[in-house]
Amino acid sequence: MSHPIGRSGGFVEGVETAYARIRPDIVKTELEYSPVLSLALGSHVYFKWECGQHTGSFKFRGALNKLRALTPAQKARGVVSASTGNHGLGMSRAARAEGVGLILYLPENAAPSKVAKLRKAGADLRFFGTSCEVTEGHARAAAGLMGRVFVSPYNDLDVVHGQGTVGLEILADLTGVDDVLVPVGGGGLVAGIAGYLKGRKPGARVWGVEPVYSAFMKASLDAGRLIDVPERPTLADAVAGGIEPGSLTFPLCRTYVDGILTVSEERLAAAMRLIHRVHGRIVEGAGALALAGLTAFRARFRGRRVVLVVSGGNIARSRFQSICPAGRFSI
Repeated sequence: MSHPIGRSGGFVEGVETAYARIRPDIVKTELEYSPVLSLALGSHVYFKWECGQHTGSFKFRGALNKLRALTPAQKARGVVSASTGNHGLGMSRAARAEGVGLILYLPENAAPSKVAKLRKAGADLRFFGTSCEVTEGHARAAAGLMGRVFVSPYNDLDVVHGQGTVGLEILADLTGVDDVLVPVGGGGLVAGIAGYLKGRKPGARVWGVEPVYSAFMKASLDAGRLIDVPERPTLADAVAGGIEPGSLTFPLCRTYVDGILTVSEERLAAAMRLIHRVHGRIVEGAGALALAGLTAFRARFRGRRVVLVVSGGNIARSRFQSICPAGRFSI
């Protein structure tokens, strides 16, 4: 079934169909009110803890929906994807659950710790190139040669609809939501949430949050077309990197997202510390982007009911401790 990008009714249907497919096998993650941060920031602050999803991030939702949308013949041939992180973990679990063969491409210089984690998850790992963009391009071409479906981390409507189920759960738990702040990399999560909420509650606002060192979506929306921008290493490494040319997430974000906020590395580290200090959660850099956005633009959200999507919690404890040493705390 086709779901035109610009038609919110079709998008809502796509998300609700996805939820019916995946609901029995995902975690309906907690929406938790934060009295401490609400008082400190002047908003009614809620956290949507997607770090508690299977594989530690929201990515399992989209991966499972994509595989369950395939035909039996497509499943029998297997699929190909590319990821060194959360998407790879989500795909590995989904493929195992569905009995679908998965070839997962990684850059040749992928961190050994990530390779070990993905190997343990059960995927057939292949290596090519030294950048995520090159690896993904090769994986897509290889999938075509093998007659397998390529599953993009974000540039796929079934994947986006699966990620949009986060928005469905938010609205079910908080019908009075005013704003949702969402981490942005390729844009699949924010597009999915925004597309669903704009169809069900048009008055709700959805904001993407990017690290200033990798703000591809903001620059592209400002320019009116997908563009490349200089980038630097960021604590939010799960959202780092460019957006594939022709990606469907760009027009979705242009249609449904209210704006993109950018935050500094200092603000991001402070948000990671805050989440740990106030709620006892260890989250990865990308998972703290929404809170960083709220602290940076708090006046914009004063008095409003704000949901912060914590997209993932996959970070090595040693790295987390280097970013968030004991005793450092600020709002």
